Amino acid sequence: MIDLNSDLGESYGAFKVGNDHEVLKYISSANIACGYHAGDHNVMFETVRLAKKHGVRIGAHPGFPDLAGFGRREMKLTPREIYHLTVYQIGALNSVCKACDVSLSHVKPHGALYNMAAKDHIIAAAIAEAVADFDSSLVLYGLASSKLVVAAREKGLMAAEEVFADRTYQPDGTLTSRQEKNAMIHDPLLAIKRVVRMVKESKVEAVDGMDIAIKADTICVHGDEPQALEFVAALQTALKNENIPIRKSWGNK
Repeated sequence: MIDLNSDLGESYGAFKVGNDHEVLKYISSANIACGYHAGDHNVMFETVRLAKKHGVRIGAHPGFPDLAGFGRREMKLTPREIYHLTVYQIGALNSVCKACDVSLSHVKPHGALYNMAAKDHIIAAAIAEAVADFDSSLVLYGLASSKLVVAAREKGLMAAEEVFADRTYQPDGTLTSRQEKNAMIHDPLLAIKRVVRMVKESKVEAVDGMDIAIKADTICVHGDEPQALEFVAALQTALKNENIPIRKSWGNK
């Protein structure tokens, strides 16, 4: 059983990103931008309402306050600052959910914040503490086998170990930096083949050609990529053909 998630609600004002209306038809969880790296109050409401319409679980997608860099640039903040920005963004999306009469299900950090938390336990602990203090029933998404997954469990949170359909992996299990030419997988057939293997065999081939162990609770498909809609539709079909059911809930969520 696997969860299929996508980062959505990343438009801002007149600036449009992705094809959220269509992608939502194929996924089980949506990570909605909370206004810091992308999104705004109008987009948040629109995306939450669409997710509710399609029966898709809703998660907060907090990032660094970096609209110009789409939250993909590292920032040097204290653990307390990271705690504060995480709580603030979860609270913003949770307010929208309450107004739309739907529940928040999970939290997934975005971009540089996510990648830094995967490697740095202090940053990971600040995020996990923020989630636990806000609502300990929320699921925290983190890179499989990362510091964030460890920190979540230390705080008594349910952790969802995430794998990426369109990214390559380093031998230590981290994602290849987007600054590298081989960071992304552009061949949809290859990406789908890798995903099926991660789910069924708990293995993925790293950039050095060696297999590494990996646990897959949820698969991320980036909603801002040009081929996101075609890819997520093909991935959903492939999972069905491999008799891999889409997860309907996390615990009591």
